[in-house]
Amino acid sequence: MSEETSDGVAEAIAGELELLSPRVRSDREAAGRLLDPEFVEVGASGRRWDREAMLSELAGAPGASEDGPRYRPSGMSGTALAPGIVHVTYEVVLGERRSRHSSVWRRRDGGGGWRLYYHQGTVVPPGTAETP
Repeated sequence: MSEETSDGVAEAIAGELELLSPRVRSDREAAGRLLDPEFVEVGASGRRWDREAMLSELAGAPGASEDGPRYRPSGMSGTALAPGIVHVTYEVVLGERRSRHSSVWRRRDGGGGWRLYYHQGTVVPPGTAETP
């Protein structure tokens, strides 16, 4: 893996961790710097979110309060799929809810750094074994 590729994976993972932090989730501007202009999410409910909808709701969503429950990620890893494209997978626990996540990060020419382009989260049924 080239240094540029490993740096891209590290930057995508760092961005994913930032988006899980209450500091970023509660700050529309900070979150906006990490979401691609063409961002799309398919939530655990099956709802499709675009960038504007996500930024409008994120501050009131679970995990956005410093004194509330926080996301506890585990098993986060990334793979460079192509130049400027990284796939990140991980699990999180928020309160009693465990979910698996898949994100595609991209770096576009012209600056702006790495941004989350696509995200999907799936709730893990209680009693399901953790991913190794």
